[in-house]
Amino acid sequence: MELITPDFGTIFWSTIAFLIILLILKKFAWKPILNYLKEREYSIENAMQAAEQARKEMSRLQVNNEKIIAEAKTERDNILKEARELKESVLEEAREQAIDESHKLIDQARISIQNEKINAMKEIKNQVTVLSIEIAGRILQKKLSSDKEQLELIEKSLRDIKLN
Repeated sequence: MELITPDFGTIFWSTIAFLIILLILKKFAWKPILNYLKEREYSIENAMQAAEQARKEMSRLQVNNEKIIAEAKTERDNILKEARELKESVLEEAREQAIDESHKLIDQARISIQNEKINAMKEIKNQVTVLSIEIAGRILQKKLSSDKEQLELIEKSLRDIKLN
């Protein structure tokens, strides 16, 4: 039973050894351990604050990113709208130029046709005149084969000229 119930001397020396170890630990280890724990607690607290700030910053950045994306979409829509308007204006301008050119060409063709018509009419008149003179000459040549007929025609022509 000696092993189960300790002796007074064993308890005394065990208590003194425990107190000496406790004093040594208190003097040399307790302060560094407490300082380490305080530093660890401080670093954990700082890490938590940094994580919270990072979370807030990420939330702010996400809002900014959404705003930037919305602005980019708006800008894209504006650019597409401007491109469509520019395309339509270029097409309309090209249509108007084509219409103007066709009107100019039609007007030039009308003027050219009118000029050609006038020239053709002059040419026809000239040819009719030449033919009329030739026909009249032939008719007169046949009718006026005698001197007497020629004198009568001259006198008649002089009378007609004086009357007109």
